[in-house]
Amino acid sequence: MEASVTHSAADASTGSRTIADLLSRAVDLYGDRTAVKVKRDGAWSDLTFAEVAEISDEISLGLIDLGIAPGERVSILCRTRPEWTYADWGAIQTGAVVVPIYQTNSPEECEWVLADSDAVAVFVENQGELQKVEQIRDRLPHLRHVIVIDPSEVADMTQAISLDDLRARGRTRDRAELTARYEAVEPSDPFTFIYTSGTTGPPKGCVLTHGNYRAMLDMAEQGGGIVENELTYLYLPLAHSYALLIQLLSYDVGAAIAYWSNDPLQIIVELNEVHPTSLPSVPRIFEKIYTLVTGNYPREQIDQASQLGVTVRHMQLRGEPVPPDLQAAFDRADAELFANVRNAFGGNVRQAVSGAAPIAKEILEFFYACGVPVLEGYGMTETSTAATFQSPEEHKFGTVGKPFPGVELRVAADGELLIKGANVFAGYHKRADASFGAIRDGWLHTGDLGSIDDEGFLSITGRKKDIIITAGGKNLTPANIENDMKQCRWVSQAVMHGDRRPYPVMLLTLDVETVVPWAQQQGLPEDIPSLSREPQLLALIQADLDRANAKYAQVEQVKKFLVLEHDLSQETGELTPTLKIKRNVVNEKYAARFDSLYDE
Repeated sequence: MEASVTHSAADASTGSRTIADLLSRAVDLYGDRTAVKVKRDGAWSDLTFAEVAEISDEISLGLIDLGIAPGERVSILCRTRPEWTYADWGAIQTGAVVVPIYQTNSPEECEWVLADSDAVAVFVENQGELQKVEQIRDRLPHLRHVIVIDPSEVADMTQAISLDDLRARGRTRDRAELTARYEAVEPSDPFTFIYTSGTTGPPKGCVLTHGNYRAMLDMAEQGGGIVENELTYLYLPLAHSYALLIQLLSYDVGAAIAYWSNDPLQIIVELNEVHPTSLPSVPRIFEKIYTLVTGNYPREQIDQASQLGVTVRHMQLRGEPVPPDLQAAFDRADAELFANVRNAFGGNVRQAVSGAAPIAKEILEFFYACGVPVLEGYGMTETSTAATFQSPEEHKFGTVGKPFPGVELRVAADGELLIKGANVFAGYHKRADASFGAIRDGWLHTGDLGSIDDEGFLSITGRKKDIIITAGGKNLTPANIENDMKQCRWVSQAVMHGDRRPYPVMLLTLDVETVVPWAQQQGLPEDIPSLSREPQLLALIQADLDRANAKYAQVEQVKKFLVLEHDLSQETGELTPTLKIKRNVVNEKYAARFDSLYDE
C-alpha cells in the first residue's frame, strides 16, 4: 500500500514570472523599505530595496559588459554577506546561471564545481578565495573572469577585476540592456546549479529552474513562512539552498535580512542587537542554547517546565480557558525561565525553523514552551530546498510537518519517500542518475525512508542513502575519504561516523597481510588486538589520515579515529555478500566506541 497527501498552490507576492525579474518588481513595491541590515565598524546600517537594486543592476550591466551571455554559469565563492546577495542578483538578472561554492571548500573541491559547471566567471571574496582559484585556474579552460569582492588585501590584481571596477563598467551601459535580459528569461530556464553530495563519488550539480524556485516561493508564502516586514537574522551559508530560499522569500514579500558578522561567538549578541522576528538555523545553535540554559537547572525541573509550557500554550492556541492554578504556575515559569530564553533570541522571534539535520524532540518542546517556536521542516536541494513545513498554529513535535501547498508525498512499498511538485528539480547537470534523485513518472525518489500519519504529518524514519549530516547541518559523503583511507597500506576497512555529531570520526580495521610482516620487522607483537593499540602503527595511520584530510574542507575532515581489534566480515553481519559496509550495523554495533571518541 502507498499513502499520499496533497495540497494546492498559491499566488506570488511580487507577481514575478521568474526569479530574474523578481528584484525589479520588489523595488516597485517595496523600494523605500529596509532590505539589508549589516554591521560595519561596530554599528548596524540599513540599505533599502532601491539601494540594493542599484548595486545589483550595476553588477548585472558590468557582467554584460564582460560578455557574460544568458545561460552561462557564474559562480560565487564567498561567505554570507550582503555582497553575496548583490552578486547573486547581478548574475540572475542577466540570465546567467548562478553556481554557489562554499567558502570552506578546498581548492580541489572548488575545481570540481567550476570545471563541471563550465563556469565562465567567479566572484571571490578576498585574497584567500582568490588563491584557491589561482591554484587551479590553468585547469579551468572555460573560466574567463575572476571578480574580487574585497580586494583591499590582494597583492596582485592583474588576473582579476574588483567588484567596484565591475560596477563602474556597468554604469557605462544602457539599463535597457538589462531589462531586455531579465524579461527574456523563461520559467523553464536554469536558475542555479547547486552542487550536493551524492552517496558515492564527487558532488552532483542539481539543475534548478526559475520555475522551480518561483513555485517554491508560492508554496512557502501560502504556508506562512517569512511574511511582510519580517526581519530575519541570517548566518547560514548562502551557498546552501536553505539560505538561498530565505533570501528569495525576503525579497518576494518585502522583508529585511540582517547579515551576521561572521563570528559564531557573536550570534547571541547580534540577535539581541537586531531583535529578529525570524531565525532559520541548523540544530547546532538551538542545541547549544538549550545546553547552556538547561545546565543551570535540575533535569526534572526542565522537563516539568517544558510539559507545563507546552500544555498551556496549546490550550491558548485552541482558545481554551486555562485553569487559574495552571496559569499561575505558567506565569512563575515564564518569569523565572521562559522570558530569559526568549531574550537569548532577541525577544521578538515569531518563528524559528530548524532544518538540514534532525533535532531532538525534547529541544523543540522546550523552546515552544518558552515562547520560541522552533519547528522542523523537510526538503532537499532537489526539491528547491523544501517539501514540508510546520507553523506555530499547526505542528506536531517529532515530525517534519505536512507538505507545502502544491507538493504531493507518497511512501512507496519499500518505505522510500517520493515527492512530486513544481518545485522538483530538472535533474543533475551532465548526469542521468538512475538511483538517488531519480525522477520516475514525475516522482522524485528521495532515498529517505518515511511514514505519513492519519493527520498528514510526515516522519523521516531512516535513509537509504549513506549521506552523513553533522550537527551543524553539513552534508558529508563518507565514501570519498573512506576510499582514500582504504588506500592506506595498513587499513582494510574504513567507516566514517558523524550523523548528528559535531564532527566526523572514523572506525578503521587493519590489513593483516601488510601489518603482520611490518610488525615482524619491527620486533612487535604480531597479533591484531595488540597492533590495534600500537602507538608506532597508530602514528603511521594518523599520517595517512592527515594526508587524506588535506583534500577536504575543514568540516569534512575526520578529527579522530579508532582501530578495531578485528576486521569487519560478512559472518558478523557488518558486510553484505558483495562486501559492502552495512553502515547502520556498524554504527549500532560500535556505538559505545564511537561515543568514547567524542567523550575524550
